[in-house]
Amino acid sequence: MKRVVVTGAGGFIAGHLVVTLKDKGYQVRAVDKKPVNQWYQVSEGVDNLVLDLTLKENCYQAVNGYNEVFNLAADMGGMGFIETHKAECMLSVLINTHMLMAARDCGINRFFYASSACVYNGEKQTDPDNPGLKEADAYPALAEDGYGWEKLFSERMCHHFTEDYGLITRVARFHNVYGPFGTYDGGREKAPAAICRKVIKKELYEKEEMVIWGDGRQTRSFMYIDDCIKGIIDIMYSNIEEPINLGSSEMVSINQLVDIVEGIAGCKLKRTYDLSAPKGVRGRNSDNTLIKHYLGWEPSVSLKVGLTHTYAWIREQMIRDKEMKTDITRRVQHDH
Repeated sequence: MKRVVVTGAGGFIAGHLVVTLKDKGYQVRAVDKKPVNQWYQVSEGVDNLVLDLTLKENCYQAVNGYNEVFNLAADMGGMGFIETHKAECMLSVLINTHMLMAARDCGINRFFYASSACVYNGEKQTDPDNPGLKEADAYPALAEDGYGWEKLFSERMCHHFTEDYGLITRVARFHNVYGPFGTYDGGREKAPAAICRKVIKKELYEKEEMVIWGDGRQTRSFMYIDDCIKGIIDIMYSNIEEPINLGSSEMVSINQLVDIVEGIAGCKLKRTYDLSAPKGVRGRNSDNTLIKHYLGWEPSVSLKVGLTHTYAWIREQMIRDKEMKTDITRRVQHDH
């Protein structure tokens, strides 16, 4: 039986990964620094540990007795977070460094590292009609300041641990992942979830206006969580030795993303544009030539289908939150 450690398991992507690996019959240890009651998904029959993996001794405890590691732990969020928390993002280097050392010393056979499209050279992302970033476009290096540099450095570290110690490492560069059981408010959410939240507010709170960061013409591709999980597992057990893109090649502008969500909701909002807000690069898309070559597959869940599922889940959470607030208000009024 495979015995696998998944780090960042209280988060969005790793939470889904734990569920899938458990369903495959693997013995799973799920690790996150957040208290378990704050995890997005908690799986029964899994060894759930609360450990801060920036601390070396905790990384040794996390991998002890297991064979493989999926390292998805990092301090991160959407553009609003990573542009204003560069030092915090850089400190995630401690997690990957200590996890690699623990993997080397404790006999781990395979190590997966979740990297990001933020490693790509910013000068190759100035055109909204980005033809797609090839893996080679990470060099010469000019990564997203803070978060992107940490990811690029950690990729190199994986490479050298393979080179020097024979540890099998696999690296995937994630392009904007979205779906249910993820952050949709609070500052760490990414664009699809944030836009779903803003549109749902029209229905629940009669908010007629939506603020969009930037001019809305910046472009991205967004990968649905199911595609991401399949990609992680397939890359982990492949012979792909170099970092590889894991993302959709269905590129849209932020305005088009809003159009899709409004279409799902059956409503229109007034749009205002905040040109001073964090907006990231001008155009980013995933060139999937390499993953198609190696795996004969690429992420393919359409944005409309994925957003329909995501919208429904976020709406459910927001209705529940509204009902709870109403209930609390009623009780307070009753007490007075």
